[in-house]
Amino acid sequence: MKKKLVLLLFCIGALLWGCSLDDDNGQNFHFATLRINNAVLPESFDLNETYEVMVDYTLPNNCSFFDGFEVTQEDTTVRNVVAIGSVRTDQAGCTEETIEAQASFKFTVIHDQPYTFRFYQGENSEGELLFLELDVPVN
Repeated sequence: MKKKLVLLLFCIGALLWGCSLDDDNGQNFHFATLRINNAVLPESFDLNETYEVMVDYTLPNNCSFFDGFEVTQEDTTVRNVVAIGSVRTDQAGCTEETIEAQASFKFTVIHDQPYTFRFYQGENSEGELLFLELDVPVN
C-alpha cells in the first residue's frame, strides 16, 4: 500500500512539475481584433426571439484566422461587438493580402427597448476607436 501511495505521489509531482502555465516559449500565436466591415440585422426585433447576425470582417493576412465574436453589454440595450482572430507567429511566408470573410452569431432579444449594436472597425489616426453603429427597434 505504501509503494502505491509513493508511486501515486511521485506521478502527481512529476505532472505538476512538468506543466508550467508561465511557459511562453511554445506559444506560436497571439489574439488580435479584426476589422468589421458590415453587419446585417433585421429591420426590427420581436421580444424573446433569437436572431442570427451576419458580420463581414477582414483578416489582415493569410496567417490570421477567425476565432469568434466578443459581444459585451455596454448599457441595457447597447452591445459592442468585436471580431477576434488569432495570428500565427511561427509561419513563414505570410502575405499582407487581406481576406474578406463572413461569420455570424446568435442574439436573443430580452428587452422591449430599441437595441444599438456597435461593431468595432479599428482606430483612426488619433487612436480613437471607430464603430459601425446600427439601431434595431423592438416590436
